[in-house]
Amino acid sequence: MSGPPTTTAIPTGWRARLDPRPALVRLRESGIPIIQIVVAATGSYAFAHYALGHPAPLLAATVTVGSLGLVRDARPRRVLETVLGMLVGILIAELLLILTGTGWWQLALALGLTLVVARLLSAQAGFAIAAAIQSLIVMVIPATMPFLRLIDGIIGGIAALLVTALIPRNPLRDALREGRAVFAAVDKASAALTQALRRGDRLRAERGLERARALQPLLDEWASSLESGRAIARISPFLRRQRFELERQERIRASTDLATRNLRVVARRVVYLCDDGVNRPVAADVLAEIVRGAGFVSDSLDDISLEPAARAAISAVVSRLDPAALVPGASLGEQNLIAAMRPLVVDLLTATGMTPEDARAAVPRI
Repeated sequence: MSGPPTTTAIPTGWRARLDPRPALVRLRESGIPIIQIVVAATGSYAFAHYALGHPAPLLAATVTVGSLGLVRDARPRRVLETVLGMLVGILIAELLLILTGTGWWQLALALGLTLVVARLLSAQAGFAIAAAIQSLIVMVIPATMPFLRLIDGIIGGIAALLVTALIPRNPLRDALREGRAVFAAVDKASAALTQALRRGDRLRAERGLERARALQPLLDEWASSLESGRAIARISPFLRRQRFELERQERIRASTDLATRNLRVVARRVVYLCDDGVNRPVAADVLAEIVRGAGFVSDSLDDISLEPAARAAISAVVSRLDPAALVPGASLGEQNLIAAMRPLVVDLLTATGMTPEDARAAVPRI
């Protein structure tokens, strides 16, 4: 008798490649940028072709595609810088066409000169590449009259800036995602440090320190998302309601940035203390309470009504941070660890909306 039919197991790596969810998420996040590019490119091409009578306004469309792109950082200044880079390339090529005509060495001259001028004008490598691509298009594709393509490029640049304001990307959603990622990473780093204190485990403490040191790139991404969002919200009439939330998130981010720096100080002290293998439950409990307060701050990112609860949770910890009273008779190293937690909770209190002066005043004097 034949046995049951066998099934071929799909390797984990292939299963991940066949999973459609990452692609669908990527598509969803690119929805607004795709709409921006389509509207700007089509609108600029139609205006140049039908309203101004340009026979083939290619650059009116390519400038919009190149300046908008699918990147999350679509702040107006970045779009404008890219547009100006493209216009520089177009202008240089148009001038050289008049002076030298077309040919292989004229193409080489245009590309070289464009790259030199662009690098002098901007430190951004993308600025020079954008200029060189447009210069190449102008030199290769003939035009009916001089500077016609420069006009097309200007039309495309105006269209790109208009859709940035009138069809804005959702900056708050990206900033919220970045902020939650930061607090999730803070929670993992702090959990490792807490367990290290409970067990006197130096290896676990070193793992917590590594995770604390890895927080900065996440904070930088959060800062970039907020900077882009605030810039777009300043010019878009449809994002006025988000301006307050973006500014509030920037306040939380700045305080959290300082808090993570102090967390690294705490982590280094935990590594030093755990070298003797002694468990320190009191310090572990205090750090765990601070982490719970940070969790309330994370929850308040998209719900401002939770800020008072976060402030209360952190204030309940900060009022006890007197090393001599909390760990009487403990070693100097353990007391220094408690003292290192004080700036950390001050930064978390300012993240809840408390002024720095009031936050420092909440800490008991030692």
